[in-house]
Amino acid sequence: MQQGNIYHTIIKKTNSKQKQLAVLLDPDFSTSKSLLNIIQLANEYDIDYFFVGGSLLTGGDLDKTISFIKNNSVIPIILFPGHYSQINAKADGILLLSLVSSRNAELLIGQHVTAAPYLKQSKLEILSTAYLLIDGGKITTASYISNSMPIPNDKPDIAASTAMAAEMLGMGLTYLDAGSGATHPVSKEMIQKVKANTNNPLIVGGGITSVKKVTDALSAGADIAVIGNAFEKNPQLLVDIAKAVEKLNG
Repeated sequence: MQQGNIYHTIIKKTNSKQKQLAVLLDPDFSTSKSLLNIIQLANEYDIDYFFVGGSLLTGGDLDKTISFIKNNSVIPIILFPGHYSQINAKADGILLLSLVSSRNAELLIGQHVTAAPYLKQSKLEILSTAYLLIDGGKITTASYISNSMPIPNDKPDIAASTAMAAEMLGMGLTYLDAGSGATHPVSKEMIQKVKANTNNPLIVGGGITSVKKVTDALSAGADIAVIGNAFEKNPQLLVDIAKAVEKLNG
């Protein structure tokens, strides 16, 4: 893994028990007006990272979105790609996701082979990430597009064993994702189990639509909570969540 400032920041904050917050922005669902509002709030309330991408980009302009964020914020931009075509050198880093919860070779290693030469030439910080899809109560775009079965939310042992294997293979981050639009987030029991059995910083997202769900995930052991479309209709939610994370950090 190409370690750099972003990874070292994540490690430093994780080791100091400082909880982190990432805002996931999908170019398909972002307008300049809504994006600027979110960026301004993120700047004001010290959000740690912007994750940019999605399982399926159809009408959104990734390059334009990243440039717009860059022009209005210094918060690190980390690509969250659903496909190798969603790589853009203007970002600061990329979650190089291997979908270790599936048996889909294309998303375990296939697309990575295609992307590797471009990533090698870019200045993107490569964040090798074990990506686990978790059942969030409905079929999400991520599970449909990846043609993979998510890990049942009541099977924390499976998630923990998968995360352990990925860590042993050298991946530096673990991401448990219930998927955008999930009806419920990753369970506290699963987060606790994975955290107790691995050393990697733990990212948790999907279905996090309230302050309570954020604090539940972080209190259970998540190091980075990811919030997405929940705040697009209610920007105040981003403020409330940021204040709750600040309170957790003392």
